Amino acid sequence: MPADAPVLICSAKGCRDVAVHALLWNNPSLHTEDRRKIWLACDEHREHLEEFLRLRGFLRDTVDAHAIPDGAG
Repeated sequence: MPADAPVLICSAKGCRDVAVHALLWNNPSLHTEDRRKIWLACDEHREHLEEFLRLRGFLRDTVDAHAIPDGAG
């Protein structure tokens, strides 16, 4: 990770840990198929956040937090 890379913080409520995963998702009733929103996750909260998105049919992919595809967000 470059020294000037931003510190990414987990999206779980109340968590201030460094994120190491990026959960790429979209809500098909609101977003086009190619749109990707991002939630960041530390190791501890990855499964919980993925399950939340998966149950709703929103989870599309999980990648390294510093490998977020261009255009996602």
